[in-house]
Amino acid sequence: MSKIVNPEQYAASTEAKGKLCYKETGRLLFLAIPWPFTKYEIHENVLTITRGFLSISEDDCYMYKISDVEIKRSILQRMVGLSTIVLFTSDVTDKTIVMKNIKHGREIKDFLLQASESAKLRRRTVNMQNIGFGADDIHDVDDFDNLG
Repeated sequence: MSKIVNPEQYAASTEAKGKLCYKETGRLLFLAIPWPFTKYEIHENVLTITRGFLSISEDDCYMYKISDVEIKRSILQRMVGLSTIVLFTSDVTDKTIVMKNIKHGREIKDFLLQASESAKLRRRTVNMQNIGFGADDIHDVDDFDNLG
């Protein structure tokens, strides 16, 4: 890690991420051996993914941008206790984030879903879905405009 130039700013940005809740490493499917080239840090407000060996990239996704969480487990993953978590987000860089071959999959999935909902409530960014609203209903709305 490089030298921190502004410690106060670094402390403020670290504090804004919230408490570190989970730290996972991607694993090889064979015997669930840790593969240290993909790391996931799950904070209260941010999911950070660090990838690479020689060239390292770090990507953050705010919790309030996570719209859905899915867990998948193949037969081999179930045999060694691993899971793949798929996150569907409104993030600009990654619409779909795949956390492949991680331990404690169900626990992490449930945490991500709960943390994303609480982050949306805190930021007042809860999206409501219009269930049953089709193109035929648009004309009905126009009729209400002509009443007055």
